Amino acid sequence: MFRATIKSLFARKRRLILTLISIVLGVGFVVGTFVLTDTMNKAFDDLFDQAASGSDVIVRAEQAFTPSATAPGGGSGEERDTVPESLVSTVDGVSGVATAAGELSGYAQMKDPATGDAIGGVGPPTIGTNWTQNNASLELREGEPPTGPQDVVVDAATATKYDLKVGSKITILFEGIAPEEFTISGIVGFGDADNLGGATLALFDTATAQRVLDKEGVFDSISVVGDEGIAPGQLRAQIQQVLPPKTEALTSTTVADEQSDQLKEGLGFFRIALLVFAFIALFVGAFIIFNTFSIIVAQRGKELALLRAVGASSRQVMTSVITEALVVGLIGAVLGIVAGVGIALMLKSLLGAFGIDLPSTAMQLQPRTIIVAVILGVGVTVIASILPARRASKVAPIEALRSSQEAASAGLGKRFLVGLIVTAAGIGALVYGLFGTPSNAGLLIGAGAAVTFIGIAILSPLASKPLAGAIGSPLKNRSMPARLGRENAMRNPRRTAATSSALMIGLGLIAMVSILSASLKASFDKALSDTLRADLVITSSSFTPFSQDVATKTADVEGVAAVAQFRQGGFKVGGSDSVMTGVDAATIDQVTNLEASDGALEELASGDVLVFDETLTDNGWAVGDEIPSAFPAGGARPLTIGGTIGDNRLVGDYVVSLDTYDELFRQKLDTFVFVKLDEGADPAAVQATVETSLEEFGNVQVQDQTAFREQQAGFVNQLLGLVTVMLTMAVIIALFGIANTLGLSIFERTRELGLLRAVGMSRTQVKRMIRWESIIIAILGALFGVVIGVFFGWALQQALAPEGITEFVLPVGQLVFFVVFAALAGVVTAISPARRAAKLDVLESISYE
Repeated sequence: MFRATIKSLFARKRRLILTLISIVLGVGFVVGTFVLTDTMNKAFDDLFDQAASGSDVIVRAEQAFTPSATAPGGGSGEERDTVPESLVSTVDGVSGVATAAGELSGYAQMKDPATGDAIGGVGPPTIGTNWTQNNASLELREGEPPTGPQDVVVDAATATKYDLKVGSKITILFEGIAPEEFTISGIVGFGDADNLGGATLALFDTATAQRVLDKEGVFDSISVVGDEGIAPGQLRAQIQQVLPPKTEALTSTTVADEQSDQLKEGLGFFRIALLVFAFIALFVGAFIIFNTFSIIVAQRGKELALLRAVGASSRQVMTSVITEALVVGLIGAVLGIVAGVGIALMLKSLLGAFGIDLPSTAMQLQPRTIIVAVILGVGVTVIASILPARRASKVAPIEALRSSQEAASAGLGKRFLVGLIVTAAGIGALVYGLFGTPSNAGLLIGAGAAVTFIGIAILSPLASKPLAGAIGSPLKNRSMPARLGRENAMRNPRRTAATSSALMIGLGLIAMVSILSASLKASFDKALSDTLRADLVITSSSFTPFSQDVATKTADVEGVAAVAQFRQGGFKVGGSDSVMTGVDAATIDQVTNLEASDGALEELASGDVLVFDETLTDNGWAVGDEIPSAFPAGGARPLTIGGTIGDNRLVGDYVVSLDTYDELFRQKLDTFVFVKLDEGADPAAVQATVETSLEEFGNVQVQDQTAFREQQAGFVNQLLGLVTVMLTMAVIIALFGIANTLGLSIFERTRELGLLRAVGMSRTQVKRMIRWESIIIAILGALFGVVIGVFFGWALQQALAPEGITEFVLPVGQLVFFVVFAALAGVVTAISPARRAAKLDVLESISYE
């Protein structure tokens, strides 16, 4: 039986290849995700370990908590208090300390001398720091260290990319002062790498760094090198004894591990996002594999019956089919591992195109990745083959005597009941995940969506025959090939439904993303219409916070009536991550409509916090209560509720004044600035003047409301466009599935096609018949997908309504395009099966057994 199984498998190489494609693509994406993120983790581990090699102990202020990289405002940078400069001499005097040097880090964004545009800022940070004797991890490639107030050393990656040389002049932007021009005195690498994961690096002498980073008399940390022979742990313990309260000493390796872990936490979201797309591809592939094995079992009915007739048991027949699936899954997994390495390289290049340059290191193919790939490839294939295998085991020996290959289909009554139960369970899980309070909403939503798709796929044969007939109704009065194509799509509703189901999943998810995109843009546009009173909006062109000096210079422009700055940072409320917005209490009411309660803005100016009224109600708070808050640098600090706001779409749930914000957070950069013009001022003229006054910054843009709205819509399009591109893999797999099913059906209908040719049908007419059948199946899958996508999109929008996605929009044009696209794709996927059908020999087909 085993030999017969293997012979059967490799005797049909085309079928094997088509089945493998869906497995290879799905497994390859999973492997590529793991390989890429493992490679990134290893690269950053190596870099931080190399950085730690320059010192033995790090002294720094304690941090109340580390903001989550995935929480609102959590990725804005580490918030930690500074240590006094005098502490350096204290640490230097500890027994066992060879050298102690104060270290600084802050915002310093370089400008491209050629274009005047800001360098970097999209993703990786723009770091300013000081050159110290303990910078052992930095390798001076050219020039000299900075020695004077006009000197700066830059990283090699930035120097190479922007053609910066030793002696070149470069302008650098800072947090609280105007931009300044420096002379490049040297170029450094970060160990063996040219930079730190895409971050730009500007190094100054210590006095200059303290001035430009606004840290006069303090340091962010102290780097300590111990005497030869003293263990870092022992040195750490000795230093800790002389430190003041709320200051800690850690070994450099501990700090390196901590920094690496924080980066990995941020990468965790990236990995999860990619794995979601990979599992969607595998899910679609599972439908195709199931469909393929179902058709194969149906086609091999006579062969299996003959095996039963010569003595094979039901168990042997079932084992034969499952073994075939196991071999196919194993081959697909191995090929998927090879493809995954290529996909990882492709994704790495894609990140580089977005400015995220990873340190060079060898691709990491971990044993865990190989094990996961084999389990997924084999597991998905075997599970998808179980039902067809059981069906095969029930083939009676008498079937060997039948002249027809097609066995009679069972009724659809049980399918209707099972489909209803499965669909109801999936929708229930989805709704609870979206609107309930489960402990793991994401997992429940994903499982609910998957089960819903399965349930609808089970039910789809009930509707596929009438729908296929309706879709093909315009063909009833056309040519004979068109009519036969329609009847072929209607004749076997199970096969038609199974073939269209894979496409249903891919296009359903894409339709959902399109609806979410349209709803996001409409909701944001409505939020601006309802709340924004400003005439101009100043934002960063690189999506990063910018110097508060921008607002200062804007306020000096003639025709400007009011300028309102906005800053945002992550904090905790009752132990939960949230985001706080700092606003100018004196001007906020002129540029936005927050629907603040009476007297709230006066309380805001006095240091109280304003809370969104629904958040206030949900927590059972009242005006005058203190809310338990904690900040990374300052630790726990209760805030008094001074009033409420009725609209949180621009500012979030918690609002404080800029003065209060600056007390709570170390980074004092603006997220955006709203500008109100004098009555009667010429908006275009004032905007041009503001743009001229801000040219020195290079990283900000001035827009009117219309341009700002269009820009935000563009961001949504880019983000969700990327999601759509990733989901396209599922659609591609589904189209392979249509081609696979049609190809297998050609084999099944060999005699039928031969008879059609014998009675006069030409090769061209055969091709047309197959194409029309493919088009009807593709449109059927697209319609199923659009209907499900509309439901999912509506449910998601309703669940996100409290987060500001208040508008539900159906992008009718896009949805129609998806259906048209499916029809065209049906033509393409039918090319190969149609050619194969047209090439069948008439006499051999008629005599086919």
